[in-house]
Amino acid sequence: MKKLTIFTQAQSLGGVESLINHPATMTHAAMPDEAKAIAGVSMNLLRLAVGIEAVEDLLADLQQALDALVLSKN
Repeated sequence: MKKLTIFTQAQSLGGVESLINHPATMTHAAMPDEAKAIAGVSMNLLRLAVGIEAVEDLLADLQQALDALVLSKN
């Protein structure tokens, strides 16, 4: 998530900007691990809230962040 430039890491702010959050450590952090598992909230889950930015820009931002992740794993 650190490589994203358009998406802001935050819970819903009620605005029109695109957001990303990691429910396991943000919105559902207080839930016991068993409850998270039942709810499908894993450490691999990311939640996107798409705002009014151009779709092409959002896709490019996600792609460059994923590309950086793949490169860092190799």
